[in-house]
Amino acid sequence: MRVVSGIQPTGKPHLGNYLGAIRNYVAFQDRAEAAGGQSLYFLADLHAISQPHDPAELAANTREMVATLVACGLDPARSILFNQAQVPQHAELQWLLSGTARMGWLNRMTQWKDKAGKNREGQSVALFTYPVLQAADVLLYQATHVPVGDDQKQHLELARDIAQKFNNDFCSEDAPVFTLPDPIIPPEAARIMSLRDGSAKMSKSDPSDMSRINLTDDADTILQKIKKAKTDPEPLPSEEKGLEGRAEAANLVEIYAVLDGTSTAEVLRQFGGQGFGAFKPALAELLIDKLAPINARFNALRQDRAALDAILRDGAEKARALAVPTLEATYTALGLVRG
Repeated sequence: MRVVSGIQPTGKPHLGNYLGAIRNYVAFQDRAEAAGGQSLYFLADLHAISQPHDPAELAANTREMVATLVACGLDPARSILFNQAQVPQHAELQWLLSGTARMGWLNRMTQWKDKAGKNREGQSVALFTYPVLQAADVLLYQATHVPVGDDQKQHLELARDIAQKFNNDFCSEDAPVFTLPDPIIPPEAARIMSLRDGSAKMSKSDPSDMSRINLTDDADTILQKIKKAKTDPEPLPSEEKGLEGRAEAANLVEIYAVLDGTSTAEVLRQFGGQGFGAFKPALAELLIDKLAPINARFNALRQDRAALDAILRDGAEKARALAVPTLEATYTALGLVRG
């Protein structure tokens, strides 16, 4: 079993990122190790340049994301953690696979349509072709499993299509170059909403910092944000159906349930009939308890640039060792003469 997954190095992660994705990485690390396999996690900095970006900010965010992942439980001694830019085989394989990928396949990508909008002519070529780089990201390492959410299922299907066509076109049936990766559907991901608007996802792009719990927030900040989180005047219901039409209340109950490792129904059994004056302090206390170790570890790591760079350098060295055989086999299969 070889698990491969990437994460964009964009800004400071928040509670929604942690509960929706990052904590699953730790679970996949444990699962792969238990199966006698490996897990590789990369910072997708090559993907980040497909859209306008600030170079200094990208470099800073890449290091901060390393600190975040390690603080949340990823262990560089048990998983391979690196950034794409230090493993040039990603970009090389993308080009080699561009001869197999088809324009029609890329034109059907939903994220391309969403991100490009009506201004397709004004978008970078990289934004159009980055699903081919995503395919290279996982095929390069002979990934057997790739964690995917709903927004990435289509891209993994594309990676499988590219791998299948390449194997059919250039390989014998008993000696394919690429492994077709299977999706890992994470346990139902927590969908954490804004503290100011229960109909919108918690997002780092929201101009209001009060809309989210950042993993860098200290205890006082978390307490203040929860106290000021939007709610309604009604007490909490004793059953789940009582949360219908109460988006903000449902969001706070969901956060409590996920952090406490319990169910919404159990939270309502505990707090049903109580007002938010009682529930909010309990939620804040739980958040502080769960996030304090992450916060402390993150703040220690983020100050140690040499340690962060060493993690990326060591991970990249291990990743390159795994990547080279696949890349060489791809060149050979294509009939490209190498010295």
